[in-house]
Amino acid sequence: MPEPRRAAPAASSVTARLDGVGFGYAEAPGVLRDVNLTLPRGSFHFLTGPSGAGKSTLLKLLTLAERPSQGRITLFGQDATTAPRRALPAFRRRIGAVFQDFRLLDHLSVFDNAALPLRLAGGRPANHAADVEEMLRWVGLDRRMDARPTALSGGEKQRLAIARAVLNRPELIVADEPTGSVDRAMAERLLRLFQALNRQGVTLLIASHDEALAARSGATVLRLAGGRLEAA
Repeated sequence: MPEPRRAAPAASSVTARLDGVGFGYAEAPGVLRDVNLTLPRGSFHFLTGPSGAGKSTLLKLLTLAERPSQGRITLFGQDATTAPRRALPAFRRRIGAVFQDFRLLDHLSVFDNAALPLRLAGGRPANHAADVEEMLRWVGLDRRMDARPTALSGGEKQRLAIARAVLNRPELIVADEPTGSVDRAMAERLLRLFQALNRQGVTLLIASHDEALAARSGATVLRLAGGRLEAA
C-alpha cells in the first residue's frame, strides 16, 4: 500500500519500493506524481484506476522499461534508479512481466515462446518440457503448442504471455490487464494461478479495470487517479 510517512520495512522483507517517484513526457509532464509504494516480499496487490491514470507506466517503471523523472526505485534491496544499463538484465531475470502488447516472438512456436525465459536462464529443453506443457495446459493452450503467435487470437496471446511470465517462478510478477481479453471462466482460472504463485511467496502487482475480480482476489487494492496513488 502507499506508505508516504510510515517507517520503511527492512530491505530483506521488501521486493520493490518506490519513493517519491514521478514520471512524465514533454506533452504530459504529470503522468505520475510523488508515488510512494512498498511491495513487501510475498504480497499481492491489484492496481485499479481509470484509463490514462498511469497504471501501465507504473508497471514499466518497475520492470525498468522506463526510468523515473524523479524519485527512487529499489528492487530486491538494490537501488535500480541509477543502475547502469549492463546491470538491468540481472534485475529483469527476477521479474515476470505481462504487457498489453504481449511481446511474443512470431518466429517461435507457442511452446518455444513460453519456454524462452527458462532457456535464457540456461535450462536444458529436456529438463523443462514437462513444466512448459503443464503450464500451457493450465492456460488452455495445450492444443496450440506448435502454432505461431500470428495464428492466435488476442485472448490466446494474452494467455501465452502469462504462461511465459510465470514459468520460471520469478520473485516479482507485474501484469497489465492480464484478464482483459479472456472470458469470465478463464479469468477466474488465471486468478487461481496468481493466487497459487502468491502462496508460494511470489510478489504480484496486477493492473486491472476489473474491480470485481480484484475484490474477489483477496489482494490489497490500490487506485491511481490524477497521477497519484491511493488505497482503494
